[in-house]
Amino acid sequence: MCATCGCSGATSLEHHEHDHEHGHGHGHGHGHDHPETRTVTLEQAVLARNDALAELNRKWFAEHGILAVNLMSSPGAGKTTLLERTIRELGAELQVSVVEGDQETVLDADRIRTSGAPVVQINTGAGCHLDAQMLAGGLRTLDPPESSVVLIENVGNLVCPALFDLGEQARVVITSVTEGAEKPRKYPQMFRAADLVLLNKIDLLPYVDFDVAAFLDGVRRANPGAEVLQLSATTGDGIAGWYGWLRGRSASTSTLT
Repeated sequence: MCATCGCSGATSLEHHEHDHEHGHGHGHGHGHDHPETRTVTLEQAVLARNDALAELNRKWFAEHGILAVNLMSSPGAGKTTLLERTIRELGAELQVSVVEGDQETVLDADRIRTSGAPVVQINTGAGCHLDAQMLAGGLRTLDPPESSVVLIENVGNLVCPALFDLGEQARVVITSVTEGAEKPRKYPQMFRAADLVLLNKIDLLPYVDFDVAAFLDGVRRANPGAEVLQLSATTGDGIAGWYGWLRGRSASTSTLT
């Protein structure tokens, strides 16, 4: 699965298969599958193991009345800016804490900490996404309180994060008007996985060539059930809709405990 974006996990799997094939020779009549077939099988096993761990995370969230939201986007869509504003304006009300995923550095975690929320940084190295095991480790460090909200800022990528269940109750895809209206058509798997789509940076609409109607049509084609909100994390335009969605999901989660 990760082979689609060159993630280190997929690269190591493919490299292993290459070595296996050359280490044991060709044409000995043992009926071995092609390397590509074995690679896919291994990737399926990785996803199956991840899904099992995700279920444990999901159960833990449910037992503690915690709403976990997986925020996914390409780099530069405005995830961290949205988190900063959300924490400043809603953090005390909902007790927000953050799991920050990046390949390197703690720059975004420092920004979140300055905004006033507890945060744990997970660096994935060459990895292109968070997985359920990484999140479980981060939660042990973060130790979020009962009936709170955990916002998970996934690694900036519109491919692999959609494939890896973390045990979250909701998935939010953030895109911006500076990225192009064709994103839902180019990355349908990501939008198909979304409960909510946030179209960010609408304050820049007068200055960029972005077809809002075409974007909305693309989202509907990928995922007719996804809610779409338009906002600007910088100016605050439309941000009330996001806060209302977050309040509603948090309230419904805490009442289940």
